[in-house]
Amino acid sequence: MTLRDVVLASESPRRAALLRSLGIGVDVIPSGYAEPADPSATPPELAVRHARAKLDAVRSAHPDRVVVAADTVVDVDGEALGKPADIPDAMRMLTLLSGRVHRVHTAYSLSLPGREQPLERLCTTAVLFHPLDPDEIDAYVASGEPFDKAGAYGIQGRAAALVASIDGDYFTVVGFPLGAFVRDLRSSGFLLPSAK
Repeated sequence: MTLRDVVLASESPRRAALLRSLGIGVDVIPSGYAEPADPSATPPELAVRHARAKLDAVRSAHPDRVVVAADTVVDVDGEALGKPADIPDAMRMLTLLSGRVHRVHTAYSLSLPGREQPLERLCTTAVLFHPLDPDEIDAYVASGEPFDKAGAYGIQGRAAALVASIDGDYFTVVGFPLGAFVRDLRSSGFLLPSAK
């Protein structure tokens, strides 16, 4: 079956753009889920839990459509970094990431017509930051870019200059692992539209 469009239970413009890059339509229906912190959960557990909760908030209204939700958590030695609350929080996160390896966990939860249980997937990529001096951190925070992104950075934007290397899937760091998603669709009987 050819997949023509999906419902995205997220306000993330990056996720919508990534899905559209596959040649499918995207109906954005925000879940309204607040992504509460939970210090007792590991960062991978948080990513999966948030993706599942976002999907659960939207899927029942669209039983005959493919619905997907995702969440990204930055992990520094087991500490989950979500979106920074303010300037000092963004500066704290970037200082913590400076000169070291961290992990980015992106989970998605996928509801398919005729399938009772959602399909869930967790993908992880390791990212090494260059050592950052205070002026570099100040300039990046002043750009305004960190404030809607897990870990206070977006690898697809100005923060690309902060990254020394990655080990794993780039799109997992951006916020949606396209390769895994397409393979899960294929194994479930869905193909992407042919290029025009």
